[in-house]
Amino acid sequence: MNHLNTPFELKSLSLKNRIVMPPMCQYSALAKDGMPTDWHYVHYVSRAVGGAGLIIIEMTNVEPDGRITDHCLGLWSDEHTPKFARIIKEAQKYGAKVAIQIAHAGRKAEDAPQPVGPSTIAVDNTFKTPRALTTEEVKAMVLKYQEAARRALEAGVDTIELHGAHGYLIHQFHSPGINNRDDEYGKDLSLFGVEVIKAVKEIMPKDMPLIMRVSAVEYMDGGYDVDHMIEIASKYKAAGVDVFHVSTGGEGPVGTTRKPQYAPGYQVDFAKALKDALEMPVIAVGMLDDPQLAEATLAEGKADLVAVGRGMLKDPYWAVHALAEVSGVVEGSVPVQYERAY
Repeated sequence: MNHLNTPFELKSLSLKNRIVMPPMCQYSALAKDGMPTDWHYVHYVSRAVGGAGLIIIEMTNVEPDGRITDHCLGLWSDEHTPKFARIIKEAQKYGAKVAIQIAHAGRKAEDAPQPVGPSTIAVDNTFKTPRALTTEEVKAMVLKYQEAARRALEAGVDTIELHGAHGYLIHQFHSPGINNRDDEYGKDLSLFGVEVIKAVKEIMPKDMPLIMRVSAVEYMDGGYDVDHMIEIASKYKAAGVDVFHVSTGGEGPVGTTRKPQYAPGYQVDFAKALKDALEMPVIAVGMLDDPQLAEATLAEGKADLVAVGRGMLKDPYWAVHALAEVSGVVEGSVPVQYERAY
């Protein structure tokens, strides 16, 4: 059985295969306006032609100073919506489903004159020291996520992903090593994420699933382990998350006690840990470029979907080539114009 080529269904989301293009920043928005360009159009549509089942558009931010750089995407204005809609509509023509990852960089906003975060703890001495958001500003930030999600829905997405991984704002709030607040958002580390989830679910169609990306463990000294993330994720699940997209790290400099292995499939077991503990679908990611490894990850029940990042940067048609390698069957997985090449 070719697990890569097996359809996946969850609520209203119906994918033709189990292959996900994960969000990968292109740093290609022009004029500091956060608008997608023709680069983004070609980048995403080509992966739809290339056979991906789900395409998650890169980290797209809820306010201008919430971006990693001034050339990152944004959805803080209704003017952004038509630009995203053009990309989404065209990608969907080739059978791909499309999501947008909604985010805020928090203390990792490199080009912001004054980055913000839950606390005044910098990533390291190469980053600016953030200003701690007031309690009122945190509540206002929740609404900014909701408004960005509304625009994503108006642009025609099939689902939404919230970015709670890699040291960005939601991650910063649920990290004990980054959040030292003494208000309600410090006493309950999951509260900000829970409120964002509920606010976004409030405006999403009832049958549309919500994805959330999380870092299962941190690599900085004193960073949290997988048990902490499972505890936080259980609250996120109760708030409305339907699928977890499981990565690791990204919160700060790698310490001396826990280090990423950077070997093929090195994050898969973390996806399995969340899948088993929470009894819900997960997306595995992390050096799954080898089609046989991606297939085995699914066949062994370690994940429900596999995300292939660098592989798709190198090869827009990774999905088609992977399906051909694993099963030898490409009919229906490539545009009819290209079938004779196989």
